[in-house]
Parts: sequence; structure tokens; C-alpha cells
Amino acid sequence: MMPVKKIEIIINEIGLLKVLKLLDAAGVSGYTVIKNTTGKGERGLRGGDELTGVFTNSYVMTACPPEKVTAVVESLRPTLKQRGGVCLVSDAQWLIH
Repeated sequence: MMPVKKIEIIINEIGLLKVLKLLDAAGVSGYTVIKNTTGKGERGLRGGDELTGVFTNSYVMTACPPEKVTAVVESLRPTLKQRGGVCLVSDAQWLIH
């Protein structure tokens, strides 16, 4: 196994494409997106049932080497500040197969 930093992001639909572009630009090798996530945060309850889907949230999960995590999260910071959202970073182990 290889130690990595797991990055989890919750972002609204409007900011999702920007976040994915930032991850690509930062050299992240891949990610998983789960759309229409629901929950409650500082902006209140977010359901997944809005008519247009503009205000729905998506969950993005990726992993990167520890030495790359600062650059990745700092590239995300302005978008999260502008659009709202959450970014969590934790230690993880990548099962190399």
C-alpha cells in the first residue's frame, strides 16, 4: 500500500466543473463524482429535488501524494470561498494492484 492524502469536496452544481478543471490542472490523476448529494451545512438544508438542479450539491473524492496536497487544496480555496462548499483532507492508504 502507498500513503496518500484523500481529498473530499462538496460543491454546488455551478462550481463543479470549475473544481474538476482545477483538479486536472493540478495534476490529479483521477477522481470520483457523486451528483445530487444532500445534507445540511452553513447554507442550510440542501435537498436533491430542485426543479433545475442548479442548487444541488455534488461530492468529489480524489487522492494524491502527500507532497502534492498543499498545491491541490490551495488551487481550490478561491472557488470554495466564492461558491461555498467543503473540502476535507485526510490520510489514507492506496491499495496498489
